[in-house]
Amino acid sequence: MRRKLSSDEISDALQDAPLWVLDEAGIAISRSFRFENFSEAFGFMTRAALAAEKLDHHPEWFNVYRQVDVRLTTHSVDGLSGLDFKLAKAMDTLASG
Repeated sequence: MRRKLSSDEISDALQDAPLWVLDEAGIAISRSFRFENFSEAFGFMTRAALAAEKLDHHPEWFNVYRQVDVRLTTHSVDGLSGLDFKLAKAMDTLASG
């Protein structure tokens, strides 16, 4: 899974992750999550951290009050891998309850 995806593979993977945005360099995807309050945002981050740890793949993220901004990339391949999209899907599922 720690193999850099091709442009076509990234395009295909984005079809299953429509809320995620590819950066201009094509090496990362990002999404902002909004919650009702800080407790819900922090709870999401805690659950997402557990999912990330299971995958041994960790997000870059930033939290202010009820918003969590996430950026996913695979540093070891200098781009996107299947792990990024697997974690994105897990985060989408966690955020939807």
